[in-house]
Amino acid sequence: MTADWRQPAEWRRHAACWLAWPSHPEEWPGELDAARRAVAEMARALAPDEQVEMLVLPGDSADSARAALEGAPVRFRDIPFGDVWLRDTGPVFTVNGAGQLGAACFRWTGWGGKYVFAHDPELAGRIAAECGAVIGRFDLACEGGALEVDGEGTVLTTRQCLLSAARNPGATEAVVERVLADAIGARAVLWLDRGLENDHTDGHIDTLARFTAPGRVVCMTPSGPADPNRDVLTDIGRALAGMRDAEGRPLEIIELPSPGRVENRAGELCAASYLNFYIGNRTVVVPVYGAAADQAALEVLARLFPDRVIAGIDARAVVTGGGAFHCISQQQPEVAA
Repeated sequence: MTADWRQPAEWRRHAACWLAWPSHPEEWPGELDAARRAVAEMARALAPDEQVEMLVLPGDSADSARAALEGAPVRFRDIPFGDVWLRDTGPVFTVNGAGQLGAACFRWTGWGGKYVFAHDPELAGRIAAECGAVIGRFDLACEGGALEVDGEGTVLTTRQCLLSAARNPGATEAVVERVLADAIGARAVLWLDRGLENDHTDGHIDTLARFTAPGRVVCMTPSGPADPNRDVLTDIGRALAGMRDAEGRPLEIIELPSPGRVENRAGELCAASYLNFYIGNRTVVVPVYGAAADQAALEVLARLFPDRVIAGIDARAVVTGGGAFHCISQQQPEVAA
C-alpha cells in the first residue's frame, strides 16, 4: 500500500459496524450475561442507521445472540474469533483517492503477549477479505485502539504502546511514523506518553484523547484529588495544548470529567473512560459507569455531536474485560459503489 491510502475520520459515513458476541465464559467471570446485554444494546442503538455485522461462534454463542437481537436488523457472521475486541483484532479500514476500500493489517502480538487467543492473528485478514478490501500487511505491532485520526492526516497515539519492547523492540518514533504514513496516510503523528492505570492495552489512545472534528480533541479532567489517573490526565491536557495537527492548526481542547475510580467485582481498578465512545452514522454510543460524572460527560458529547443521538449505555460489565464500546467495534467506511 502507499500513502494514498488513509484512515477516514470515524464521524464519516460507515457502510457497517463490526462487532463480536461475548462468547467465552472464562473471559467474563460473573459478567457474561451483562456484557451480552450491553453489546446487544449497542447493536440495537446502531442498527437502524448502519449495517451491524455481528461475529458469532457456533452453539450457545450464536443462539444467545440471535435471541438477544431478535427483530433487530443485524447480520450474523460465522467467522472464528478469540474475544470481542475487534478494534484491535480487526483490520483498520482505509480508503484511497479512487474510492477503493482498503484494510491495514498490522502484526498481531496479543497486546504485547498478554492475551493470546486462537483465531485472533488471522481475524483482520478474514474480515477484510469478507469486505473485498485491498489488504496491506505491515510489520508493526499496532492495535486499532492505539490510533486516533482526524481523517486529514493527523494521528494521535502513545509511546507507552507503540514503542513498548513487547510490541516493537528497538523501534523509534521515526520508524513508526513511516509505517503509519504508508498504512493509514499519517502526515503528523502526535505522541502522548502514557495511558490509564491498570490499562491492559498499555496506553491505548481511545481511552485518552479523541478527535470529534478536524482540529478539535476531547480529553478528560481528573474527578478530584483521589482520581487514580489524576497525574496522567493532567499531563495529557498539557501535552495536547502544545500540539498542532497536520494542517498546522493548534488543537482546540474540549474537556469532560473522568468517571474516577471504577472497580470490578474483585475491587480491582478498571481503565474506565468516557472517551471510549463509538461514533455511528446517527448515534454516538458512550460508556457510562454509574458514576457521578456520567450525566456531565454525556452533556459535553451532546454539544460536540449535535446531529447525532447520544446513547449512554452501562459499560460496567464490558470494562471488566479491559475496554468499552470503542474497543469492541470496528467501523467499515462507506465507499462509492
